[in-house]
Amino acid sequence: MVSPTTLEGSASHPEAHAYPESAQALPAGEQDVAPPLLPTRILHSDREALAAAHALAEAASAQVVLRDRERKLPWSLVEQFTASGLGSIAIPRAYGGPQLSFATIAEVFRIISVVDPALGQIPQNQFGLIALLDVAAPPSQRRRLFRTVLQGWRIGNAGPERSSKHTLDIRARLERDGERYVISGEKFYSTGAIFAHWVAAKALDEDGRAVLALIQRGRTGLRIVNDWSGFGQRTTASGTVLLDRVEVDAHNLIPLWQLGSQPSIQGAASQLIQAAIDAGIAAGALRDSIRFIREKSRPWIEANVERASDDPYVIADIGRLQVDLHAAEALLRKAGKVLDEVSAQPIDADAAAHASIAVAEAKVLTTEISLLASEKLLELAGSRATLAEFGLDRHWRNARTHTLHDPVRWKYHAVGAYHLNGSRPARHSWI
Repeated sequence: MVSPTTLEGSASHPEAHAYPESAQALPAGEQDVAPPLLPTRILHSDREALAAAHALAEAASAQVVLRDRERKLPWSLVEQFTASGLGSIAIPRAYGGPQLSFATIAEVFRIISVVDPALGQIPQNQFGLIALLDVAAPPSQRRRLFRTVLQGWRIGNAGPERSSKHTLDIRARLERDGERYVISGEKFYSTGAIFAHWVAAKALDEDGRAVLALIQRGRTGLRIVNDWSGFGQRTTASGTVLLDRVEVDAHNLIPLWQLGSQPSIQGAASQLIQAAIDAGIAAGALRDSIRFIREKSRPWIEANVERASDDPYVIADIGRLQVDLHAAEALLRKAGKVLDEVSAQPIDADAAAHASIAVAEAKVLTTEISLLASEKLLELAGSRATLAEFGLDRHWRNARTHTLHDPVRWKYHAVGAYHLNGSRPARHSWI
């Protein structure tokens, strides 16, 4: 077994132990261990990143229905994502990374999510946390932590507490125990944690201030349970992380209490990926609609046509969906470009608000088209499309589940308040 201590700070890639494709939860009492660390590329251009995303999407298409049906975790595909270099494309150039454009990052996640949005969601938190570290961590921490990502480390998220009132209601506690720090709590919605080398958990310190603890896998008291039972996004393993006085190195603690006062695009960068995943779901659903209608659907008797694809009402609905999808994709591309423009200059409050609103507008349309396209798929394709062998219901289940991440009604409110009254949106990871 490779210890996390061995991994950190080493540019080499030790012999990896095998992780079965169907790995689920660690048995009670078994110590959590780090996933294998494999040789990892550094991608240097948008073209290389997009090619890697297309290759991963092609590999993911082989058993996507089976993975969804049996909740099989996509271990080999997550490893391919990392080994291809996609995991580090957001690392800033100042710290040795390629720092590819936000527009490209969004397109990478969209391409993958057309085929398997659960696979798209798994590394989503890594990118959100990279953006967070770039704002909240001092340069020495960034240099060290970003280097591990460039070496193939994955960052997973220990989500909000299961019993909290809302996502900013932090219940986990960080305590000083002599010369060391320990963290305790129970987290849920922990997407990516089971695949990760670093597990990021928010907690309150002894002064009641929010901190982010980056916990190395293998630490005693850390247990990750794949108890995610959501009807959609079934293979994200967005379940429980248990923290029982887990030791955290002092140099892996990042203060968060001043984050809200500092203008940044951290929230917008995180939301951009959310929107890209939804855009991918919509494109996948519409693609499968067209394919099924052409190849398998029977025409309605009153249409008086030989093929379902010649039904004038079906044609009109597909046309409307295609227009709505193109509009959502256009706003997604625009939002990525806005983030690229804003990040190229010093970021003030107005620039941060402009970025958040651009992404919020894209998020509105990508949410709505993902839900509409995935629901219309079943309506237009007909009753045969509900058969389990085709797995087409996964599109709607994935769309409905992923779009619940944050309510789109509050995106409308943020956009309206901004344009009508000049109100800047709140600063957090959901706007």
